[in-house]
Amino acid sequence: MLFWIIAATLATAVCGLIVLSLMRGHAGAEPPAAYDLRVYRDQLREVDRDLTRGVIGEAEAERIRTEVSRRILAADAQLDKSGESGGQPRLPGTILSGLAALLLIGGSLALYSRIGAPGYRDLPVEARIAASDEARANRLDQQRAEARMPAAPPPDASEDFLKLMDRLRETVSDNPEDLRGLNLLARNEAALGNLVAARKAQERVVAVKGPAATARDHAFLAELMIGAAGGYVSSDAESALRDALERQPSQGSARYYLGLYLMQVDRPDAAFRIWRRLLEESGPDAPWVEPIRAQIGAVARRAGVTYDLPERESAPRGPDAADLEAAGQMTAAERREMITGMVSRLSDRLAREGGSAAEWARLIGAYGVLGETDSARATWTEAQQVFADRAQDLELIRAAARRAGVAE
Repeated sequence: MLFWIIAATLATAVCGLIVLSLMRGHAGAEPPAAYDLRVYRDQLREVDRDLTRGVIGEAEAERIRTEVSRRILAADAQLDKSGESGGQPRLPGTILSGLAALLLIGGSLALYSRIGAPGYRDLPVEARIAASDEARANRLDQQRAEARMPAAPPPDASEDFLKLMDRLRETVSDNPEDLRGLNLLARNEAALGNLVAARKAQERVVAVKGPAATARDHAFLAELMIGAAGGYVSSDAESALRDALERQPSQGSARYYLGLYLMQVDRPDAAFRIWRRLLEESGPDAPWVEPIRAQIGAVARRAGVTYDLPERESAPRGPDAADLEAAGQMTAAERREMITGMVSRLSDRLAREGGSAAEWARLIGAYGVLGETDSARATWTEAQQVFADRAQDLELIRAAARRAGVAE
């Protein structure tokens, strides 16, 4: 209501000034003819001064006096005729005043109805936070969120793959504590688009692992929950995200989805802080970088923050063929130290942020060069789970694993 009072007061004041000016018929404190009379009288005095200084002759002075006197008589006659209105017609001024008021007030209302929020009540910060807390308290759980979704379309996969999936489901059903089978089931159900089934399998993974469940396990569970609910972050998905971040505060995907959750409960200020920091700390090839870059500008505007999106950086890389060839010119100790440092940095980044299939393959290859077969095998095993639904990427990584001697 305060907004409308202020807006109406300002519009009325501006309209009043415009109408007053138009109705008076002149812009100054006196009619135009009175101003002209003063100018002409000044001109007569100038003629006398010019004649005294010898600038003009008597004949020229007389001619100028005659012309100025004629103008004085005309201006005086106009002043007598028009009076204080200056001779301006009243009707056009009245019409223009009405049009100006209509355009100013009506145009303002039309513009606000298009770009504003008519009828939207005042919403101070305290009320917004209270509304956000209420939205959190009334958040749907996972089952109710999934119940709103339409039935999933039939999976687009070959008959052979579907038969293998049936066998995998039977195997897991017979061995509900088999973590390897549960992990494969969750990944492959997700690849088929059976997100509810994938979510149930991943819930079982977390339950079987118990306290040993990692931040990535919980983050993947939250991601499946959000996907199964069509992007809606349920109360159960929020709990999974909190569990992931409790175990590893730097977990990238959990931080991204937590920001999404905060946007859904109308806390763009908190979402912006999380996403901005995550964007600053992430490598350019992290999977959440592009989604954040696409949304953070709008989030900043909703949060009332002026924010300039930083330019994209080139992706950091791990050791490649050129690095390994250069290492051949070093001593054995120098070469091992260089490769070990590169491998350690790449491994840490992949564990923290994820990465492309080429980087996973590069890491496995580097472990092979270092002779760290156990690390290469562990990385290959993890990569099979991460890229289970991307056959082409998995083949690239498998080729690197074969060269490292950890895959058939």
